[in-house]
Amino acid sequence: MTVKQYEGSAFANGASTGPGELGIDTGGTFTDVIARVDGELSVHKIASTPAAPERAVIEGVRHFAADAGPDWRIVHGSTVATNALLENKLAVTGYIANTGFADLLTIGRQARGELYALEPAHSPVPVAPERCFEIEARLAADGSELVPIDPAMLDDLVARVRESGVEAVAINLLFAFLDAGPEEAVEHALRADNADLTIARGSRVLPEYGEYERGIATWLNAALGPAVGGYLKRLEDALDSVAIMHGAAGTVGIDQAADNAVNLLLSGPAGGLLGARFVARSAGLDRVLTLDMGGTSTDVALVGQELALTSKTRIAGYPIAVPMVDMHTIGAGGGSIAWVDAGGLLQVGPASAGADPGPACYGKGGEQPTVTDAHVVLGRLPASTQLGGHMGLDVEAARRALGGLADTMGLSVEDAAAGVLRVADEAMTAALRVISVARGEAVDDDSLLCFGGAGPLHACALAEGMGMRRVLIPVFAGVLSALGMLVAQRSRERSVSVLEPLADVAAEDAEGWLAPLRQAATEQLAQEGVATDAISEKISADLRYAGQSASLNLDWQAPEALIAAFHAAHEARYGHRFDLPVELVNLRLHLAGPEPDIALPQLDPADAAPRAAETTPVHGFEADVPIYEREALRAGQRFSGPAILREAVTTTWLADGWSAEVDGHGNLLLARE
Repeated sequence: MTVKQYEGSAFANGASTGPGELGIDTGGTFTDVIARVDGELSVHKIASTPAAPERAVIEGVRHFAADAGPDWRIVHGSTVATNALLENKLAVTGYIANTGFADLLTIGRQARGELYALEPAHSPVPVAPERCFEIEARLAADGSELVPIDPAMLDDLVARVRESGVEAVAINLLFAFLDAGPEEAVEHALRADNADLTIARGSRVLPEYGEYERGIATWLNAALGPAVGGYLKRLEDALDSVAIMHGAAGTVGIDQAADNAVNLLLSGPAGGLLGARFVARSAGLDRVLTLDMGGTSTDVALVGQELALTSKTRIAGYPIAVPMVDMHTIGAGGGSIAWVDAGGLLQVGPASAGADPGPACYGKGGEQPTVTDAHVVLGRLPASTQLGGHMGLDVEAARRALGGLADTMGLSVEDAAAGVLRVADEAMTAALRVISVARGEAVDDDSLLCFGGAGPLHACALAEGMGMRRVLIPVFAGVLSALGMLVAQRSRERSVSVLEPLADVAAEDAEGWLAPLRQAATEQLAQEGVATDAISEKISADLRYAGQSASLNLDWQAPEALIAAFHAAHEARYGHRFDLPVELVNLRLHLAGPEPDIALPQLDPADAAPRAAETTPVHGFEADVPIYEREALRAGQRFSGPAILREAVTTTWLADGWSAEVDGHGNLLLARE
C-alpha cells in the first residue's frame, strides 16, 4: 500500500470513480476524513461547521468522491449527541414513572460531588416536575404483577402527556427489565396518539438492574433523539451506505443509530482508541497509554489488545450506564482559552475558541489566547506551517492574543506562552494518572501514544511527567480517529440482569439467558450484511460481593473458576478480598463482524540520513531548530531533538534529550536519551 497525502491526491476533489472507503471524524474544531481507494490512503482536514455538522461531513465526502454511491463504505463518528448533552441542547422531554417515583431522576443516588462544601452547587434537574408523569401500574421485584395496567390508566396518561407539549418521552417503570409488557403498553398508547413523538423505554435502552441509572439512560436517549435523528436523517438524504460509530467502538447502521442516541455518546473518541490499538499492533506494542488532543478536549485511555468497556462513564455529571469505551476526558485542547482567575492564577480551559473563530493564529478573527497560539509564539508551530495542508498561520495575531495575557501577569509574551503550555501539560498529565496509576496500573514500561491535531506537540513533556521513556506518534496521527472508523467492526452490545449468587448459577443457565439476546443481535447484524458464520462473540459478567453496589466486569468462564478470578481481581483493584458470596449482577454479550481488511503503508528503507527542509527559531534555543517534513522520511531514519516534524494534519515537537526513529510503517518512535 502507498500513502497519498492531501495535496497530491490523484482522486481528490471528486476525481475518484470508486468504489472506496471513507472514515470521517467530526471534532469541535476540525472534521477529519481519510479515504482508501485501491489500497491508497489519502487524508483531508476541514473546519467543522458546528451549526450544521453535516455540511462539513458532506464536504469531506465530496472532496474524495463526487458521487459517493452505495458501493462506497462510509463510517462516521459523530459528536452531535455529545455536544447536545454538554451544551444542554436537549429536547423538551417528559418522564413516565410508577406512582411515587416521579422525582427519581432528581433525587438520584444522593451522592454529593463536594462532600464538605457548606454551599454545594445545585445539580441540574433532568426533568422539570411538571413534565414528570406517574402511572399506578406496578410490578413486584420478582416480575410478578402487583397492579395491572388498564385502558383507563393509559387514556389518562396519554392526555396528560399530550397537554404538556413535550417533544420526547422517557418511560422507566420499576422492574421493567424483568417484564417489558407494561412499558410496551404505555409506548403503544403514546404512539397511537402521536406518531411523531420520540419515545424511549428503559426495557429496551438499558434492560438492567438499577432504576436510577436506567432512568438517566432512557431520559437521555429520548432527549437526544430529535437532534440525533434529525442530523442522521440529513446525512442519510445526502449520502448512501453510512454506518455510525457507537460509544462501544463498533458501528451500527444509520437507520438503527437514530433510535439509540445515548449509545452515540463518545462516538468519535471510540474511533480514536480503535485507531490507536490498530497502530500499536503494527508497532509491536501490546499496551499503550493514549492521549488524543484535539481542538476542544483531550481524551486519555489505557489500551491493550482488547479495548476496555465500562458502564460507569459520566458525561456532564450524569451516569451513562450503557457500555462505552473506558476513557477519561478533560476540557483541554489546542483551542482551549488561557485566562487569569480572580486569585491571579493562570488557567487553561475548559472554554474553547472552537472552530469559529478558532485560535487567533487561524486569522479568522479570534482574539483570545489559546494553547495553539502559545505554540506559535514559541516557534514550535513555525510560521511556514499550513494547517490541514491549506490553512496558514497568523503569527502576529497569536502574539497580540498572548500579549494581553502577558501584560496581566507581568511577563514577556514568550514567558506567558510557556506558562500556558505548562498549565495545559499538567492538566493532561493529571488525566493520564487518573486512567493509569490511580487504578494501580504501572506504565513505566509502556509507550505513550499521542495523536490528534495537537497531541504530538505535547508528547515529550507528558511522557516526562508520567516517568515514561517511550512515545509513539502514529502515522496519520492528526486523523487517527478517522482511521479508527475504517478499522471498526459492525457490532452489538447486549446485557441481561441476573442478580443471583454465582455459586447457584450453572453454565446452561447463562446460555438460556443469553440465547434470545444473541438471536436478536445476530439478526440485526445480518440485516447490515454480516454473514452469521463470520460473527464472533465475547461474554462477560458484572460481579460483586453480596451487599456491595459496585461491580467488576470479568470475562465469562465456568462459575467455579469465575469466583476465584473475581476474588483475585478485587484484591488487585482494591487491595483486599472478602470471605463473602460472589453475586452475578449482569451478563454482557458482545457480537462483532469480521475486522475490515486494512493495512498500514510500508515505507521504503532509507538510503541516507534525513535532511531538514528548513530551520526556524524556537524560544529557549540559541541555534535555529531543524524542521523535517514527515512525508519525506523513510524507514530506519533517526535524528535527535530539538526538532520539529511537520505534516499536513499535525506537528510533532521533539524536545531536547529525545530521539526519533521511523519504523517500517511510518510511525515515529520517540525515546528519551
